[in-house]
Amino acid sequence: MDFWLPIFFVGAMGLAMLIYVVLDGYDLGIGLLLPMADDEQKDLMIASIGPFWDANETWLVLGIGVLLIAFPAAHGVILTALYLPVGVMLVGLILRGVAFDFRVKAVPKQKDLWNTLFFVGSLLATLAQGWMLGSYITGLDGSLINTLFSLLIALTLPSLYVMLGCAWLMIKAEGPLLALARDWAKAAIVPMGVTLLLISIATPMVSTRIADKWFTLPQFLYLLPIPLVTGLAYAFILKKVLRANTSPKDTDYSVFAGLVIICLMAALGLSYSLFPDIVIGQMTLWEAASANESLLFIFWGVAITLPAIIGYTVFVYKVFGGKAGKMSYGLD
Repeated sequence: MDFWLPIFFVGAMGLAMLIYVVLDGYDLGIGLLLPMADDEQKDLMIASIGPFWDANETWLVLGIGVLLIAFPAAHGVILTALYLPVGVMLVGLILRGVAFDFRVKAVPKQKDLWNTLFFVGSLLATLAQGWMLGSYITGLDGSLINTLFSLLIALTLPSLYVMLGCAWLMIKAEGPLLALARDWAKAAIVPMGVTLLLISIATPMVSTRIADKWFTLPQFLYLLPIPLVTGLAYAFILKKVLRANTSPKDTDYSVFAGLVIICLMAALGLSYSLFPDIVIGQMTLWEAASANESLLFIFWGVAITLPAIIGYTVFVYKVFGGKAGKMSYGLD
């Protein structure tokens, strides 16, 4: 088997999942924040993600698709172990999709129901993703300590998504909603920091393999930039969020950029912790990979599809840039 083909595919899969966490993370965060806004603000919050949210989920489909085609053995093991949380996540995403469209056309007395379902769908998807991440890091082992670790990530991942949602509103909102987004960010930034710290401490405790890879010399010195950059990015975000700013029309990309850096550092750290396994302690990339002929065939599909999706994403964000306005389906 070609040594580099499985590495290419796991890289493509990792990139897809990282982009998904950032992009769908902010619109899941918007869903989690929805109950704290009034009716007019809810409409603007939904409008801020209107052109993007469906396309954001394309990255999830791409990541799982690459796993299925390039690493079928790992796909079977992972999705079998995570069957229930995957089902919960899909229910949550379906609820979001249905509620997103129906709330626009609903009569006022029914609109609250669809807003609630949008929040519930966002919460279910977020909790399920946190549980899956925790289970995957611990090698899909259902022991008590690993189950508690999965629960920890499931309960703390929403803080990251809420911060991404706040950061997105700092870009797209103005007036009272922008001020409200800043207040929400001030309330969420410390819990997010505590979450990062807890996960950083707990991960090597539940996995001796990861602990050995991080806390031996000289690897520890080589890896030191990852926590340092993460800490600096968090300190920068904390300063930006807590700094008083009353301008009703500012567009602040810096908080969102800082969160992207944190997500990137987390992805790099996780990649190093897992490599060369695709299911930790069970199989390597090369053991799980499809036949070399199959990988060569699908290489060209991924090589075309991945840049196309990136280009489409950049195009959509450029076309629908600027502040969010009222969204309608031709009903006005």
